[in-house]
Amino acid sequence: MALNGTNPDSNVEDLFLAIERGEFPSWTVYLQIMKEEDAAHYRWNVFDVTKVWPHGDYPLQKIGKMVLNRNPKNYFAEVEQAAFSPAHMVPGIDVTNDKMLQGRLFSYSDTHRHRLGVNYLQLPINQPYRTFVAHHQRDGPMNFSENFNNLPNYDPQSQLPQDLQEQRDDPQAKMSRVRLEGSTGRFSPRESTGYKPEDDFVQPGNLYRLMKGPEQDDLIKNI
Repeated sequence: MALNGTNPDSNVEDLFLAIERGEFPSWTVYLQIMKEEDAAHYRWNVFDVTKVWPHGDYPLQKIGKMVLNRNPKNYFAEVEQAAFSPAHMVPGIDVTNDKMLQGRLFSYSDTHRHRLGVNYLQLPINQPYRTFVAHHQRDGPMNFSENFNNLPNYDPQSQLPQDLQEQRDDPQAKMSRVRLEGSTGRFSPRESTGYKPEDDFVQPGNLYRLMKGPEQDDLIKNI
């Protein structure tokens, strides 16, 4: 609290100076993989954002490392104007039936359009890296691209360059198909998922028991 009172940007300063010294912070990136057929019968709703997948059932699999190796040269252009969204995906990555995620697919982009304008994806920090995207976004405030010149604004159309037509038809870019079945209506989560009151206490209890004595004491004091 005392540090925040004297320097509210202490964490930003610490990160900036560490990178300047060449002490690049890094984070190991893991993922968990569950088969689609497992999701339908798992003991918890796998899309419940208040739950985690136990590592004993679905071990963490290392996929890489994220390293921050340089500071921004222009904080406004590279940080303030950055527009991240879970809807920005590369071929091979798709969305799930997670309702929280599905809502964010829309809300993040809507927020960016309100904050930065409809052409925010033309900003250098938000442009696709070393590639060209043929889409239907035209005109609008702050459009500083070639605006696709005289190409028709519909699809399919044969006037696209050949390499872009091939990318459009790339089978790796196809969305996956998900099987859905069930009844429609308004249901309480306790009715529709086999919910038991004790389910909400199992994982918090396990986490608490994994903590060491001082960590448990700190948690109790904070609560």
